[in-house]
Amino acid sequence: MIKLNKIMSFVFILILSSNLYGHCQVPCGIYDDAVRIVQIEEDIATIRKAMSMIKGLSGKADAQSLNQMIRWVNTKEDHATKIQDTVSSYFLAQRIKPKKKGEAGRQVYVNHTLLLQQLIVAAMKCKQNVDQDFCDSASDLVLEFSTSYFDEHGIKHLKEIQNKK
Repeated sequence: MIKLNKIMSFVFILILSSNLYGHCQVPCGIYDDAVRIVQIEEDIATIRKAMSMIKGLSGKADAQSLNQMIRWVNTKEDHATKIQDTVSSYFLAQRIKPKKKGEAGRQVYVNHTLLLQQLIVAAMKCKQNVDQDFCDSASDLVLEFSTSYFDEHGIKHLKEIQNKK
């Protein structure tokens, strides 16, 4: 009976804890914005490499090459999805605060939202193609968003993280 009570208590705590933290998709304070940007840049670099590998393997018909090509396609898809998830679940849902019409900062909010939506579309285009121009577009959008989003201190922090790679 005591064992059953412990198990039920544990299950209750698990259920309760997921409800307590339901207000936020990602626990607050764990991630920082500059790290998310660097992660997106790494995802774009991975997509770019995957596109190159897919092109190189596309003319081959042996089983090993086909297997590798499928793996690269899956990698490209996964990293494009990561970009979309980071943009929507992290930046749009949590970091970009809505501003009402006429409210101070409204145009900045609109610009950030538009850039991020364009980045989601660029990631989708990366899924659909092996043309690295879509990676270039995504990189340009990340740079444009970062320049607009971060203040001077944030840009410095971002550059420090980028230089550590």
